[in-house]
Parts: sequence; structure tokens; C-alpha cells
Amino acid sequence: MFDRLKQAFQSIATAVKQKELTDEELDKALFSFQISLTESDVGQRVAESLAREVQASLSGAKVDRSADLSEVVGEKLSAVLGEAFAKAGTVDLVGNIKEKRKSGEPYSILFLGINGTGKTTTVAKVANRLKKSDLSVVCAAGDTHRPGAIEQLTEHADRLGVKVVSQRYGADPAAVGRDGILYAKAHHSDCLLIDSAGRMQTNQNLMEEMAKIVRVVKPDFRLFVADALTGNDAVSQAELFNEHVGFDGAVLTKADADVRGGAALSIVYSTGKPVLFLGVGQGYDDLVPFDSAKFLGSLLKAA
Repeated sequence: MFDRLKQAFQSIATAVKQKELTDEELDKALFSFQISLTESDVGQRVAESLAREVQASLSGAKVDRSADLSEVVGEKLSAVLGEAFAKAGTVDLVGNIKEKRKSGEPYSILFLGINGTGKTTTVAKVANRLKKSDLSVVCAAGDTHRPGAIEQLTEHADRLGVKVVSQRYGADPAAVGRDGILYAKAHHSDCLLIDSAGRMQTNQNLMEEMAKIVRVVKPDFRLFVADALTGNDAVSQAELFNEHVGFDGAVLTKADADVRGGAALSIVYSTGKPVLFLGVGQGYDDLVPFDSAKFLGSLLKAA
């Protein structure tokens, strides 16, 4: 997993091990590093920023030829990425839900993202994870546009023993979310998981619909779901949703097949929001917590 991104970081460390690294060679090494990052699905702006950070770290080191330049690069990258991931922070969903349970109110989570990312399946995986933490869960079928979306969520919920609140296709998703809140309150449920549409015919219509759900439901947490295999598209989608609707954390699906890994790095670096989980298969248990320290350690150990 994330092999391509690891190679990109290793490549810049290898390139600067020369003690007599000239300005021309440095420019070539940085350009190659930036290309490697982009090929690893790191967003263009993120790749450019990281390359600038490396260049800044080496500008002073070039004066002292006794310095281990690869060590300087590794320390600088570690500091930059460590700061970005520390700023994004971590989220304890189970702890947050249990804390709100003391007030007698359900904790609501709105799932965001375009169609095709595995959003509805991720709703089911999160429901399964919460149930195993002894929390009661209700789902709301807020995707009232995609044919089969309500049935898909209902089938997952039936397998997990979870109630689904739904209306007809074409209904107002915000109203479905509101019904879900009322049902969860009436039945003293701990958490409400709200599925949503992800139509991309026009970004404006989708963003307006998501914004309306947020205004009506006032979710406690907005969870963005992205397909890791879509690379830069996943990063662009994250930036779009974060700019127009806002989200609090992300899930990357199909991460078990992602050898590049740039999406996780770019989403955290560009949006300042943490990645909470990785989808690593089709089963309900195939949702694992994202370990940022382990992720950064594996990237930087060779840098």
C-alpha cells in the first residue's frame, strides 16, 4: 500500500546524497521529485509546495558541505508533514458519540462525496463499527436521486440489524435527514448516519443540496468519502466539498489497491482535515483506522 509515494520520498533523499550537489543538479532533482509526487497522485499545489520546502532546506545546507544533505531533507520533510498532520488532528468518533449521548441527543454524521466512491457501503461499514462499540445506530437514506440507492442502503441495514428512515425517490434529502433526527430522538438512538447524493451534473446544484442538508440537519460531523484510486480527482473533490460545504474528516475507500498513496497526503495537506479510516475490502469489517504516525513513518524512513 502507498508504495509509489514511498519511492518518491526515497528518490529525493537519494538524489541529494552527493556532497557536491550543484544548483543545476538540485533543480533537476527537485523537478524529478515534484513529478514523482504528481505521479503518486499528490495534488499539483501540494507537490509544488513540498518541492519548495525541500529547496528551502537545502539552500542553507549547500554552504556547509560537511552536512548530510539527505538527513537535512528528511528532517525538513518530517517537520513539514508532521506539522500538517498534527494540525489536522485526530477524531474519536466513538468517544464523541458517547459524550453526546449524555445529553440524550443523537449524534449525527453526514456522509459526503460523489457517486461511485463507495459512500453507501461506507455508511454500512461505519454502522457496523459503531454497533460493535455498543452504540445504537439509525440510517437515513438521503440519496433520493440515484436509482437503487435507497434499496442498497436498506439491504445493508437489514443485514446489520439497523433501522433505515427513507422517503420516495425525488424527495427532499434535507427532509429525509430531518426525519432521521426525529426518529433517532424518539427511539433514543445514539447515532444517525445520513447517506447523501453525489450527482456531478453540475457542481453548483450538488453543493447547494449539501448545504441545505447541513442547514436543516446541523450534523455533528461531516465525513467526506473519496475513492483512493481516483488520485488527483479525489483531491479535487475534497477541496471542492471543503470549500463549499465543509467537512470534518475523510474516509479513503479502495485503499488496499492503492499503491500510490498521494490522495491521503494531499487531502490532509490541502484541506487541513484528518483521514479517519481506510476502506480495505468489501466486507463490513474492512474499515480500518488511519494511523497517521505509521503512514508518515513509512514515507520518511528512507528520506
